[in-house]
Amino acid sequence: MLPHLGLIVPPSDGAVPPEGAALYTGRAHFSARGLGLSEISNRGYNAVIDRVAALARELADAGALALSLMGTSLSFYRGGQANEALKQTMAQASGLPCTTMSDAVVHGLRSMNAQRVAVATAYIDEVNQQLKAFLSESGFTPTAVRGLSITDVQAVGEVPPSVLADLCREVYRAQPGADAILISCGGLRTLAATRLVEAELGVPVVSSSPAGFWDLMRTAGLPAHSAGHGRFFDEPAEASSQARR
Repeated sequence: MLPHLGLIVPPSDGAVPPEGAALYTGRAHFSARGLGLSEISNRGYNAVIDRVAALARELADAGALALSLMGTSLSFYRGGQANEALKQTMAQASGLPCTTMSDAVVHGLRSMNAQRVAVATAYIDEVNQQLKAFLSESGFTPTAVRGLSITDVQAVGEVPPSVLADLCREVYRAQPGADAILISCGGLRTLAATRLVEAELGVPVVSSSPAGFWDLMRTAGLPAHSAGHGRFFDEPAEASSQARR
């Protein structure tokens, strides 16, 4: 039987993002519960964030071995301490090792030894500023931060790879010296854009949803490498100490 890992996702339908199957088919089984986020904004986050504990408990009852809150802005918008508190809330409700998508992008960037980070997002300016503050608090230097100003939860998944690649080029070239590019928003489908950008610009790309699955695998103590999907997937990484309870 495959290891069962649980996701708390923003959309109400509770669908597992497609990156899970693309990265780890035959290696893990993912199930999800949806928060019902109505818009990608602070108003939207505030309306659903208190449901996280109940969904964590549901996933534990369904047999999950580890959990992730798979929403980047949902977990960083109130800052690093609030992100830590969310993990504690999930862990207390479920009794399981827990992580968040904000943790995932931080761990992914650190695995690439990145310090200066160019940032491409789906977000409006207010959320971009919150992300910039969270990254700075986490020890990174954001160089340029630019977003697509999308608030519609469904529309974000329809952004084509060419648009994401163009935005990555823009933020990378806006200020020289970035060690990596971050694509932030778990609703963006980024695997194709990542391959394009890494081949062209020669820097690693860390993006929310792939990093979220990678970090959840590590949190569960499972091998997280998946060759062909970006530089930080190419080499086996040590499992997170969170899994060694």
